[in-house]
Amino acid sequence: MCLAIPGKIVSIEGDMGNVDFGGATRQANLSMVEAKVGDWAVVHAGFAIQIMDEEDAQETIRLWNEVLESDKVKFC
Repeated sequence: MCLAIPGKIVSIEGDMGNVDFGGATRQANLSMVEAKVGDWAVVHAGFAIQIMDEEDAQETIRLWNEVLESDKVKFC
């Protein structure tokens, strides 16, 4: 199972952008969305698939952190 995680776009060059995921910056293909620097994007498998507002992005990150910090998550 793959998960899409929101990150903040910090730079764009052509169809590629650098996206900050809480301090870890990765490149993502932005060709599927209309993005600008400062936007929050949901990135899946290296592609930005949706632009979201900062409030929704922060809430999603908060919820992920809550799940990951709980004892309910088990990895094989």
